[in-house]
Amino acid sequence: MPDPRPVYEDFECGPSLRLQSHEKVSKLQNDALHERIARLEALVERLEKRLWLTVFGIVGAILAQAFQSILDQLP
Repeated sequence: MPDPRPVYEDFECGPSLRLQSHEKVSKLQNDALHERIARLEALVERLEKRLWLTVFGIVGAILAQAFQSILDQLP
């Protein structure tokens, strides 16, 4: 049965390695932040596409109704 605990990367931490450890943790946090930003940007891009499809759909429906009313008035 596999171990359900997550596997973390080991690194030494001692008084002489404090700065190095802090830099490593900061880099991991920064990388995670950049990954979340990239996911949010992708989400916003998909939302923007859906919004434009909705706008074009509504404009198309309005133009179709206007064109239909023009056609109904022709002899």
